[in-house]
Amino acid sequence: MNYVYFDLETQNLFDDVGGRDHIEELKFACGVTFSTAKNDFTVYWEQDIPALVAELKSATKVIGFNLLHFDYRVLQPYSPNIRLASLPTLDMLLDIQRNLGFRLSLDNLAGASLDAAKTADGVKSVEWFRNGELDKVAEYCKADVDITRRVFEFGRDNGFVFYKSKLGSKLKTNVNWR
Repeated sequence: MNYVYFDLETQNLFDDVGGRDHIEELKFACGVTFSTAKNDFTVYWEQDIPALVAELKSATKVIGFNLLHFDYRVLQPYSPNIRLASLPTLDMLLDIQRNLGFRLSLDNLAGASLDAAKTADGVKSVEWFRNGELDKVAEYCKADVDITRRVFEFGRDNGFVFYKSKLGSKLKTNVNWR
């Protein structure tokens, strides 16, 4: 089994490309994977996309948060001959949304389940990218992959994850992540 946890950062924001209907135009800045087979992270830049796609294709399962409606759509223009959405994928956001009927942020799940928080956000990442602070982009993306992995492992091991309601109550929802 080789689970590959994946996240990417973009070069642009939604406002730069005309809104959420133009995700494919955000452009890939940096991607990070964590492979359970290698037990390590790999950082990919735009010129490394063929190697990234090869790693995703080799995975038993690709695991992430909003992969199908964001990350894969950003990456798809770089790999027009491969339908990324057909890869064996667990999109934790979609799974949670199916269970609850609404979306939650990764930060919400991480805070409630792990007492952990994301280190920044995508807006800050784009700013770092534009300022040439690529090490900060890579570290932020790596931290997101790590927190995604930790939330997945919590859910897999316990059969549920915690989340905070809009009123601040700690609630739980069952998950069947394997």
